[in-house]
Amino acid sequence: MTSNPTVDAIVIGSGIGGLCCAGLLARYGLEVLVCERHTIPGGAAHSFERDGFKFDSGPSLYSGLSYRPSSNPLRFALDAIGEDIDWATYTTWGCCLPEGNFPAPVGVDAFADILTDLRGPTAAAQWRRLQAVMQPLGAATLALPTAAARYDWGAALTLGRCLPQMLPHLGSAFQLTGDFSQVIEGVITDPFLRNWLDLLCFLLSGLPAKGTSAAEMAFMFAEWYRPEVVLDYPLGGSGAIIDALVRGLECHGGQLRLGATVAEILTDRDRATGVRLKNGEVINARKAVISNASIWDTLGLLAEPALPKKFRCDRQATQPCPSFMHLHLGIDATGLPEDLHCHYIFVEDWARGVRAPQNVIAISIPSLLDPGLAPEGKHTIHAYTPATEPYELWAGLDRRSPEYAEQKEARSQMLWQALERVIPDIRDRTETRLVGTPLTHERFLNIHRGSYGPEIPATQGVFPNALTPLPGLLLCGASTFPGIGVPAVAASGIAAANTLVPVQQHLELLQTL
Repeated sequence: MTSNPTVDAIVIGSGIGGLCCAGLLARYGLEVLVCERHTIPGGAAHSFERDGFKFDSGPSLYSGLSYRPSSNPLRFALDAIGEDIDWATYTTWGCCLPEGNFPAPVGVDAFADILTDLRGPTAAAQWRRLQAVMQPLGAATLALPTAAARYDWGAALTLGRCLPQMLPHLGSAFQLTGDFSQVIEGVITDPFLRNWLDLLCFLLSGLPAKGTSAAEMAFMFAEWYRPEVVLDYPLGGSGAIIDALVRGLECHGGQLRLGATVAEILTDRDRATGVRLKNGEVINARKAVISNASIWDTLGLLAEPALPKKFRCDRQATQPCPSFMHLHLGIDATGLPEDLHCHYIFVEDWARGVRAPQNVIAISIPSLLDPGLAPEGKHTIHAYTPATEPYELWAGLDRRSPEYAEQKEARSQMLWQALERVIPDIRDRTETRLVGTPLTHERFLNIHRGSYGPEIPATQGVFPNALTPLPGLLLCGASTFPGIGVPAVAASGIAAANTLVPVQQHLELLQTL
């Protein structure tokens, strides 16, 4: 009889946070195993193929990845494991707003020029004033590299190494602790700009300006509104990022097991010691189990006595973001205008607010940047409601029932209407059509209520860190600091990995990179 396999660390889930954590641990020399329930790695960032079209399941807007130096934690993770991919770059995305359709360029002056035409010189002057206010705040966020973060006493040494570059920005750093609405108060009065900033905040955090971290917006301004900036798209789709993270993990001796559903996190003598898979297999962990699952799903993997009651109750009560509607289309591209943008944002009515169900819709046409994502003469399209679809509308529905099919059809109509603002004859062009719902999200991403992650307004506090009251159990991903979004989850995985290795190893890696 063979003994149960044993590794140094087990990572539950192969989302970007989990893969960044696992890859970095493998780079540090630990024996790492990633257990992924799905047959495709990547969590919300995985790609899939249908009828010759390659679709992104989730994130499609990237920056800070095609160049160095970069403040994007995902760029650090890729560099640490010695991996990269090819990137397409662009500078403009499209807007379909109540004010009309117009391009929204990134860069230091480009959007101010758009504002002059759209709203007049006063709005443009307010935007430039906000950029001036954000400049020192952005510099403060960039002065503290995420790669130096860890959650033990060693942080004093790793962060202390960055002290000389942080000192000039300490005054600005205090302004980063609140929410973004405090920063714009008295600076922005133009109604359109207030709505625009709510929209930008929402796309980053799932919340409007009141609730979005000032630090998160400072990071975004530092990335998007500076000279010679470009936005990035991975050639091969978001799955190419996942492939690179998996290559780096395996190159350094780590393992990824697909179709490996974790049924329970095991404990012994008040310590996490491994996992039991759905098939009954037990895998032991010498140092730690790191969960990249949501906090609600992680709690479900632990026996009741494993965690203090208050911790369990507090975390279980965390408010989840709403879910998504998705429309994945493969279309005939014959005769389409040459000035299409690869990304669009649609808003039906500012008065309803950016968080209103089906009021904001994101559209991605990535085959404009990477023709390899679609057959020749075709385009791949992904339209979705970014974390505004109420799960309650879908709870309890049988996915095989006529009621479910009817609701899918009805709730997808707003996605079609948004697409018709960009491509009026989109329905006639469609050859492949897939509609995703909160139940689709819940099923394939294995996440509580099909949610995007926790909804924690900056006015109520910050996301909790990777540590738990159970020794040997750490967390990473969208349920932990710094929160939701690709840079944030990558940062959470890096910080969790750093916490598990000696400070000297951590310092050596920082010095190397």
